[in-house]
Amino acid sequence: MIQIKLNEDTGVVTVTPSAPLNEQDFTLLANEVDPYIEKEGKLNGLIIQIELFPGWKDFAGLISHLKFVREHHKKIKKVAVVTDGQIISIMPKIVDHFVNAKVKYFPYDSLDEAVLWVQSQD
Repeated sequence: MIQIKLNEDTGVVTVTPSAPLNEQDFTLLANEVDPYIEKEGKLNGLIIQIELFPGWKDFAGLISHLKFVREHHKKIKKVAVVTDGQIISIMPKIVDHFVNAKVKYFPYDSLDEAVLWVQSQD
């Protein structure tokens, strides 16, 4: 299950997974952000707020995640990963080589700092 909040004023979407990710989660996310991207051309930012990464429910969930990244990474300016999870905290260093978005890690208690960074013009 994934909670999705799109702020249309700032062009920032915040996602908060609360269970292993599945195929439907990425369909819901795409259905939420695609109309905004169609209208505005891009998202200013994506904030992934997750205390600990829950993984994927099944292989279809992983494939849907990879497909979402492939189809959207050029349409998102910045990605903030807000977590205390060890594995997911290194994600920005890895994905930086594969996506166009600027990606930055923030500790879980630093959501406000992540929001400011995503909304900044740098």
